[in-house]
Amino acid sequence: MPTITTKDGVDIFYKDWGAGQPIVFSHGWPLSADDWDAQMLFFVTRGYRVIAHDRRGHGRSAQVADGHDMDHYADDLAALTAHLDLKNAIHVGHSTGGGEVVHYIARHGESRVAKAAILSAVPPLMVQTAANPGGLPKSVFDDLQKQLAASRAQFYRDLPAGPFYGYNRPGATPSEAVIQNWWRQGMMGGAKAHYDGIVAFSQTDFTEDLKKINVPVLVMHGDDDQIVPYADSAPLSAKLLKKGVLKTYKGFPHGMPTTHAETINADLLAFFKE
Repeated sequence: MPTITTKDGVDIFYKDWGAGQPIVFSHGWPLSADDWDAQMLFFVTRGYRVIAHDRRGHGRSAQVADGHDMDHYADDLAALTAHLDLKNAIHVGHSTGGGEVVHYIARHGESRVAKAAILSAVPPLMVQTAANPGGLPKSVFDDLQKQLAASRAQFYRDLPAGPFYGYNRPGATPSEAVIQNWWRQGMMGGAKAHYDGIVAFSQTDFTEDLKKINVPVLVMHGDDDQIVPYADSAPLSAKLLKKGVLKTYKGFPHGMPTTHAETINADLLAFFKE
């Protein structure tokens, strides 16, 4: 398996397919590069080079105890782009991966970056604070940690079977295969990484990162997202970005890159070609 080793000794697994302008995909919590299958296959057959890694502690990357924070996530992504010597790259991040992309660009600069897209992403800030009254109470994220610690296998079954893909909505048609694939990806990773990752995605404030970014960024979000509520995320991020474009999807769930791959892929392709 292709891997790189970070400066703090963590082995990071990645996929690298095709040739052409590189698209780098950053996955959501607690999944892996496999969550981008529908996008990787779509874009590699359209002349792009597609790259996706498993975040530290996730998927096939090393299950280390420490470093499960946005600084390390961004630095690991920077190590991968440097190792592959990527130029003019497009970065695409879903959920926590959207935060990773934003923090990477702000922290490491834009010399290798052409554009970015963040989908159902956690910026600017998920948790409720005095400065962010529309956020979710910290107790919501504390409860996620409690469920993970009590029975990760059950928790990772309930989340995709319910709010992640909107399968708990009236009239929804749940896909057992999609639910099982989410569970498979989640259980491949490390419990410690996932436990700490809840703090990373919920308590990191990306406001200043968003302000620093100069490249065009497409902000894509469903207005029925039950994981990262729409009103306190996408519209705020789009306003903070210098070249942010907001695209709202009526009724789409958090996991829209999977449930609505055809629509998402077409809109991404149009943005890439602009």
